[in-house]
Amino acid sequence: MQKLLLATLFIVLCAGIPAVALAQSAPADNPFFAPYGTPFETPPFERIQPGHYVPAFKQAMDEHKQEIHAITMARSVPTFANTIEALDRSGTLLDKVSGVFGALRGAITNDQLDSIANIVTPLLTSHRNDIALNEQLFQRIKAVYDAHSTLALNPEQSMLLDNTYKDFVRGGANLSPADKVRLRGINDELSMLSLKFNQNLLKETNTYKMVVEKAEDLDGLPPAVVATAAETARRLKLDGKWVFTLQKPSWIPFLQYAKNRTLRETLYRAYCNRGDNNNAADNKQLSSRIAALRVARAQLLGYPTHAAYVLEENMAKTPGTVYEFLNRLWEPALRMAQKERDALQAMVRKEGNTFTLAPWDWWYYAEKVKKAEYDLDEDALRPYFKMENVRKGAFDVASRLFGLQFIERKDIPKYADDVQVFEVKGMDGAHIGILFTDYFLRGGKRPGAWMGSFRSYGRIGDSVITPVVYNVGNFSSPAADKPALLSLEDVETLFHEFGHALYGLLSRRAYDNVGLPRDGIELPSQIMENWARHPDVMRSYARHYMTDEPIPEALVQKIVKSETFNQGFASVEYLAASILDLDWHTLSDTTSRDATVFERTTFDRIRLMPEIISRYRTPYFAHIFSGGYSAGYYSYIWAEVLDADAFEAFREKGLFDRTTAEAYRRNILERGGTEDPMVLYERFRGKKPTIEPLLKKRGLL
Repeated sequence: MQKLLLATLFIVLCAGIPAVALAQSAPADNPFFAPYGTPFETPPFERIQPGHYVPAFKQAMDEHKQEIHAITMARSVPTFANTIEALDRSGTLLDKVSGVFGALRGAITNDQLDSIANIVTPLLTSHRNDIALNEQLFQRIKAVYDAHSTLALNPEQSMLLDNTYKDFVRGGANLSPADKVRLRGINDELSMLSLKFNQNLLKETNTYKMVVEKAEDLDGLPPAVVATAAETARRLKLDGKWVFTLQKPSWIPFLQYAKNRTLRETLYRAYCNRGDNNNAADNKQLSSRIAALRVARAQLLGYPTHAAYVLEENMAKTPGTVYEFLNRLWEPALRMAQKERDALQAMVRKEGNTFTLAPWDWWYYAEKVKKAEYDLDEDALRPYFKMENVRKGAFDVASRLFGLQFIERKDIPKYADDVQVFEVKGMDGAHIGILFTDYFLRGGKRPGAWMGSFRSYGRIGDSVITPVVYNVGNFSSPAADKPALLSLEDVETLFHEFGHALYGLLSRRAYDNVGLPRDGIELPSQIMENWARHPDVMRSYARHYMTDEPIPEALVQKIVKSETFNQGFASVEYLAASILDLDWHTLSDTTSRDATVFERTTFDRIRLMPEIISRYRTPYFAHIFSGGYSAGYYSYIWAEVLDADAFEAFREKGLFDRTTAEAYRRNILERGGTEDPMVLYERFRGKKPTIEPLLKKRGLL
């Protein structure tokens, strides 16, 4: 169930616009229908063609149906092994196909893959509905669940049984026949609306170009940013001009450094108005309809709101708990942001200007204030953050904590030339898994950074299935005369996604349908950011790309002293988005809302200051309207409470204390989700987490 849900979700999240017609036939040697025959059974990308996907998906769904039929038609009494475990083991081919297709749809899509996404999304939704609403299957699951107290199950098996039963109940298994029909209709419409939402957002993000024709309009920009903009223009056959896009490595440096305030406003408005241009790609009505359908589905299933439905499965449990948590952070964050605004406004006046600070001014003047207060220029850090060195720094942290080795493999197929592949081994040299790293901008890659897997760890009897995972980013690519140089934020992103990869590589869960809940899944990633910024670690990987000299101690100390700089801004823009998410998903009726009015009402209620725009506005809030974070965007800061508290254990015992690292690996990375997550956390930490380390980390105390 969970595997199928995640596969469908990933396709919806990544899907693009329909384009060319797709051939419905495939060569007889479809690589999905046999062992790959590659090292560690990694996907043979050079042999996988677009025409293979639809036949592979259809056969995979047929095979999955046959497996489900065998479970439901068995004459034997339902047992954990022949029902719960058998269901968890089913759908292997579907996982195989979905894993490759979803990865490529995110990282290197094209018109054909976009068309395939439009074909397979409704097929997968229907397939998922068929399983979730299968009455005979549910009765067998219920029979095992009702006998739970008499079964000799270990904690992970108990968790699998509970999850499986709840998945079916929450998926509509107890509904009447008429309500099941209604639920199918809601699920079908939601899947296609989410698909359309993301299509629109990708179109608005990827088609916008701000063309600069006069060199004086580039005043203030670092040479590397100007060179990248010129290269983008050349690729678009606009030689002699400069092009800026809505991709993060392009628009953020422009807002940080460009003196031309009018152009800063132009680019910023373009970013913040994605999906809100009253054109064919407008997302306002789509988001309102998605929210209304989620209310209808939640109430059909017996929940007052979509948030109540979602949060039941999370650590937070209820919307009230989340609101209370966010409100506790909001007031100190807002006070700090107001102080930051005053400092920026003072800098505006100091320069002889009389205008009132606007959202498109914040990044520019924050950079000036940082330089004035800390003598720290973000662009001066880049020469010390060569991508390969930063990645090695992350690898070294994992080596010192967990005894891992990362060995590049040139013999494993890749889906793009700039992807690199590493075999991961343990201290004893035993194979653990494979890690693909794909960090650079390219056409066809969706924005952001993420981790995923072509294959997850598993055990069937005595056989072990080793994981194949990947990290994807959107960092600036190497230039002709210099390697890829990262910003400090990029460095943290690389370590963050690597933390997700470690969870995928080191998990030793026996079953697929167990794992950390949404508001706990960010702990393994966010805790790694602490090592990324720690001076002792930074000194090991931050070396000048030309001289190989380590980063000067004075620069390290400037970074340390500036750690809480601008944290009011960062906290407020994030918390505003989290509250907006929760407001949309605590609606209790299906009335159509004007999305603009709705979000303005939210921001007025919480007194969001006009100089800061929510990190995500409704029309481009893909996390909640086309991704898996609806009623769950708060998860990042909830997990930050955990990661700040967890890292305190390393501060107390030693940055690379092996006893602490072993406890963290055993309870969080290997066993995360196999028992109640708070029980496992307390087993690692020896106590419940407290919020104080987070407040201290963000400077909110």
